[in-house]
Amino acid sequence: MNSDQTNYCIRCGTALRLEQRFDRQRPTCPNCEWVYFPDPKVAAAVLIEKDDQVLLVRRAVDPRRGKWTLPAGFIDAGEDPREAAERECLEETGMKVRITGLLDVLYGQEHEKGAHIIIFYRAEVLGGQAVAGDDVDRVAFFARHELPPLAFSTTQRILNQ
Repeated sequence: MNSDQTNYCIRCGTALRLEQRFDRQRPTCPNCEWVYFPDPKVAAAVLIEKDDQVLLVRRAVDPRRGKWTLPAGFIDAGEDPREAAERECLEETGMKVRITGLLDVLYGQEHEKGAHIIIFYRAEVLGGQAVAGDDVDRVAFFARHELPPLAFSTTQRILNQ
C-alpha cells in the first residue's frame, strides 16, 4: 500500500488488504468489507499582477526550498476554495486580496506531499504590506521575462497563459 493510504479499517481496526473493487485494487477490510477510497489533496493559488509584473513567493521549506512560486496552499475540508486562496495569500505575503476570477484548474502531483489538484485564481490586492510569512522567506514582484527559478511546472504553465 502507498504511504498516503490507511493501513487499518476505520470501522473495526482490522488490517486492510488489497482487493479488486470498483475496477481497481483498493485497500479493503476482510472483516467488515469497508473499502478505503483515498481523497486527492486540493490546493488554491493566486496570480496577482501589478505594473506588468507578477507576485511570487520564495519557498522556505522543502521540497524545492529557495525556488519561487505563486502564493498557494491546501484547502481545508469544508473551506471555500476562493477563501482558501485569499487566506493562503495573506498568510504567505501579508497582503489581503480579493479573488477576481478563475484562471485554471490543473492536475498533477509534482512531489509526494503536494496537491493533486490546484485551483488557480486571479486576485487583486486590497491592502497590507508584502512581508514573507508562513512557509516563505521572500515576496517580490517580477517581470514575466525576468522570472527567478520556479519551484513547480504548474506555476510556469499558469504564467505562460
